[in-house]
Formats: sequence, C-alpha cells, structure tokens
Amino acid sequence: MGLSLREYATWLKERKLLWPAAPKTEPAKATPFIAPLTGIKAVTWNVYGTLLTISDGQLLLQHPQKIRMQVAMEKTIHEFNMWASMTRRPGQPWEYFLPKYDSAVEEAKLAGGCKKGDFPEVNSALVWRKLLDMLSQKEYSYDESRYGDWDELAEKVAFFFQLCLQGIQAAPSALRVLTDVAQAGLKQGLLAESQPYTLAQLLQGLEEQGRLPPLADVFAPGGLILTHELGVRKPSVSLFQRCREQFAELNVEPEEVLYVSSRLADDLAVAKQQGFRTALFAGDKLSLKASAAECKDPALKPDRLLTKLDQIRDLLGI
Repeated sequence: MGLSLREYATWLKERKLLWPAAPKTEPAKATPFIAPLTGIKAVTWNVYGTLLTISDGQLLLQHPQKIRMQVAMEKTIHEFNMWASMTRRPGQPWEYFLPKYDSAVEEAKLAGGCKKGDFPEVNSALVWRKLLDMLSQKEYSYDESRYGDWDELAEKVAFFFQLCLQGIQAAPSALRVLTDVAQAGLKQGLLAESQPYTLAQLLQGLEEQGRLPPLADVFAPGGLILTHELGVRKPSVSLFQRCREQFAELNVEPEEVLYVSSRLADDLAVAKQQGFRTALFAGDKLSLKASAAECKDPALKPDRLLTKLDQIRDLLGI
C-alpha cells in the first residue's frame, strides 16, 4: 500500500524542494458589509481564492505562459523517471510529453455524460493516468510501496505537477475562522472546484497556521461538495442542487446556509438562485471575480461582502 495523498504531501514538504512562491494576499479596493445575518445554521466555502490563495487567482491545469508549463513538465518527468519509457525523438523530453498532456486535457474538457446545462470537470488524475498508460507500454516502472497502484500514482503525479505550476498557501486566518465557525455549533462544508489533491492541499496549508483539529470536527458529514468527485464544475446547477440536498439531510434549509466565495457571476449568483445566502470575499485581489456593476445587480448582488475572512465572526455573531 502506498502513501496517502496527505502522507505524500508531508513527504514532499520534508524534502524541502523548491516550488513557485505563494502569492502575497492583497485585498481589493472594497468596503466590507458585515451587518449581522440572522438565521444562519451552516457555512460552506469555496477553496481556491477563498480559503487558499493561489498564483494566478485560480487553479489552472494549463497555464497560458508556456515557460511555466515547460518547467513543471520537466520537473515532473525527472521526479517520476519517465524519460526512459518515452519514445526517443529529437528535442527535450517536455517537448514530446507536453503536447500529449495538453491533448489529454482538451479531450477531457469535451467529454460528455453531463446533464443538460452542466459543464464537465477535468480530473487531472485521469489525464495523468492516460499518460501513464502510454508509458506502461514501454515497461515503465515505479516504487509501488511509496506511490501505490496506478490510479494512486496518477493522483500523486497530478499533485506534483500542480505544485510545480502554481504557488499556494492558506489565506490569512483561515484555520482560526474554520475552527471558530465549527466551535460555534454551525454546520460547515465546502462547495468547491477541486482536484483529487485539493483537500490534501487545504489541510497542509491550514497546518502551517496551527494545530489542525480532526476533519470530522470541522466539516459536517456529507458537507464536502467537490467538483472532481461529481464530474461537473461551476456554474453547473446540479452542483449547487447537490449541496442543497446534503444540507437538507442535516435539517438545514438553503436560506440557512451562507456560501462564501471570491467569484460572483458563475458561483455566488448560482448559489443565490438556489436559495443560499451569499458573501463575496474580496480579501484577495488576484482571485476576486466581481465587478462593481455586478455587485449592484439585484440578480447577482451578494448578501454580504468580506475583505478579511475573520469578519465572518461579526457577520455571524460568533
């Protein structure tokens, strides 16, 4: 049995490898609106751009800067000893493998199987599994005691590639806020675009800020709505409907749920249509996806606006 993703993340950290620097948090020019909200029994969060700050403001499987993709691919090929099982062609290994990666991602974007009006989510682990299957035809081998079976290996390769591509860290006060909300007796969850390694990234980032309570003490059962598990990404309506259903099983109605995200039109606005209360997080200028006009539009306007995560304590009366 190989390492879990959490154990793998810890092992990588202990090696003190060089990763892209995590971005410094820069609040947007916005005035917070944190008047108390009554009747809230649950809080659910977006991850990237809200609980985690990330280079470029959002998770990217393909970066527009080719040099970033080149470096990430070179490091990944070297880390997992892939070159020996590649077809020998003139040029650098990344020049051979990067187009195959891009092709696999594009194919996944066009995959069917979603309900009408939904948008397919690309699972990066499945992309890498496809590439690993190619290598296996050339007798590719790896350390199963560390990486596990082929599917587990694909998740770890996807995680490593992403770490090489984008810097990431927990947002200021993220751990304290999650802990305070849970200790106040409120149900808590995630409604997030994700990859198989997202939860491991989040937990490792939170551990940098202090002692992390058991996961079950922070998030409610069934409260983790992650796109890679459901196969659809935002703004797919079914994603938000699933969140409604999960909270209903906890006897929490949509109007009793506060959803916090840095994205308005394709995220908070859809949640609002499903009856959730919404709070726009404008504490990270890089990830904020909301214009002044959108914030004034009655169909999109969030119920509250945060410029710091810990302002949610005043908003909820914690």
